[in-house]
Amino acid sequence: MGRAVVSNLMSQAPAQSVTVFYDGACPLCVREIALLRRLDRRGRIRFENVADPGAPVSCDIDREKLLARFHVRGADGNVVDGAAAFTEAYAQIPVFAWVRPLGRVEWTRRMLDVAYALFLKVRPRLQRMARGRGESGAPEARSGAGHG
Repeated sequence: MGRAVVSNLMSQAPAQSVTVFYDGACPLCVREIALLRRLDRRGRIRFENVADPGAPVSCDIDREKLLARFHVRGADGNVVDGAAAFTEAYAQIPVFAWVRPLGRVEWTRRMLDVAYALFLKVRPRLQRMARGRGESGAPEARSGAGHG
């Protein structure tokens, strides 16, 4: 019985957390973070909105760089970006733990980084589209004269 109690206590204690730095002014980013928050039932991910220029950032990387690409500080203190950051963040969710090696193996990380670079090229267009939709995903009603 003693072993079961220790095992149960260990499974409830959150592991060292990672920190996700995200753009809170980006509707795509906000949706991604909302998904991660819902899935992070063990509290392993700390979220830091870096969009507010007046707010302090707990990272030595320039705010503009943090806003331009997805960054995660691992439990070891190292900051990764791009595909490695996504795989590290999602690996904190038990059902997605299998993605961690994808961000750590050179050739798979390169392939994912190419896909992420392509996404970054269309991100502004996707952001504009997302801003035109409400929380439900339905187009928002526009008021007043049309603005281009």
